[in-house]
Amino acid sequence: MGKRTNVTNNIRALRFANGEMTQAQLADRIDVTRQTIIAIEQGRYSPSLEMAFQIARVFGAPLDEVFGYEPDRETEPS
Repeated sequence: MGKRTNVTNNIRALRFANGEMTQAQLADRIDVTRQTIIAIEQGRYSPSLEMAFQIARVFGAPLDEVFGYEPDRETEPS
């Protein structure tokens, strides 16, 4: 598995808070694959700024409620 990013997210919690949206449903809404959503949720992939805004818009949440940044986060594989 690849290195974890310093970008954190609350996507999983937001999906469940929004009618238990599936990863596939979120992927369809922003036109990416389910595997992309999985990788973002697991911290293995940092979305582009445009994709991050699209995800936040789906949830009707500010960007910083969906994503965070932890500069001192461990970046080795878990």
